[in-house]
Amino acid sequence: MNRKEAAELLGHCTAFDNRQPSAAAATAWASALHDVPLDDDAKNAVAAYYTTPPQNPNERLWILPHHVRTLRTKIRNARLENFQYEPLPDETTAEYLARYRGQVKAIASGRIAAPSGRLALEGGPSKEFVAELEARGWEGNRAVPGEEDDEPAAELIETVQRSGPLGIECPMCAAAIGFPCKGSKATAKYPLGKPLTKPHTARLRAASGEAQQTLEERAAEEARIREASARALARMQAEQEIHDADIVEEAS
Repeated sequence: MNRKEAAELLGHCTAFDNRQPSAAAATAWASALHDVPLDDDAKNAVAAYYTTPPQNPNERLWILPHHVRTLRTKIRNARLENFQYEPLPDETTAEYLARYRGQVKAIASGRIAAPSGRLALEGGPSKEFVAELEARGWEGNRAVPGEEDDEPAAELIETVQRSGPLGIECPMCAAAIGFPCKGSKATAKYPLGKPLTKPHTARLRAASGEAQQTLEERAAEEARIREASARALARMQAEQEIHDADIVEEAS
């Protein structure tokens, strides 16, 4: 876009915002839009800018060169939304690049009508492929059981289990399936206990299929943990004590 074309585009903007174009403004716009031609898409970009209301109703719309560039690109890209390159058999790389760029430019500029519909995959699997699947136990498109079936769908839903510890009810805090374990301390925000980031050990054991601890084994483990904690606390307190220095009298 040269200065004369930029002046014409500014005159088009004047019809929307009543600006006062000048030679200096035309020179500046030509410099900012030196690689953008003055075409219908550039003028349509101006119209698209003034079609959208401002976020602040009291704000005055004032188009700038970067608005023209951005909106013109959007207008051209919209025509290429459903574009699919149509190759030729045995074409070389140079031929492909030339034909691809030519098709993109022709459709983006509007000289050739843009594709009106999306391409869809057609057909289905071959009979040989279906026979191979059925030989491996595939039963085809099975219907989802409903109320008219012998086994209601609701009963099937109840049998579905999540993988991992959240797939079972916690035997420690009774957290339901799919919900995290809860701490024993209730708060105002969590009256039933604060959710824990890690499941209880009993829930992990149950999820992995390990045998659960009996009450005696659990009590013994808790006693062992308390005893280890007491020993660690006594050791820390002993290390913090400062013993009085022993006074050694030198032999005369």
